[in-house]
Amino acid sequence: MTNKVTKVVMTAAVALGIAAGSYGIASAAGGSGSTTTPSQAPAAAQQQPWGHGRSDETLLTGDTLAKVKAAAAAAVGDGTIARVETDADGHAAYEVHFTKSDGTPATVYVDKNFDVVSVETR
Repeated sequence: MTNKVTKVVMTAAVALGIAAGSYGIASAAGGSGSTTTPSQAPAAAQQQPWGHGRSDETLLTGDTLAKVKAAAAAAVGDGTIARVETDADGHAAYEVHFTKSDGTPATVYVDKNFDVVSVETR
């Protein structure tokens, strides 16, 4: 009787190990980790050369968002805005992570008066 119980326990342990391993592999391959993307980021901006937003920077909203976006677009031209947020590095009050129409990534720094301070391209 002990031999039969041992076989059942061993079979169950192997099956559980295979199931857990398969789940781990499927999770890694499917990228089911928990990630969030800013609501301003279109699908094309998922491959951002700037990384993701920092916890010490805040996404802009309302009039401030509209004015900062307009200033950045006037400075850089056509393209896709990935993220508009406060700037914690001290370059300016705000920063716009932008992909120019030619695919070049750029960060536009805008001050509190909505004037462009600088444009950084890579």
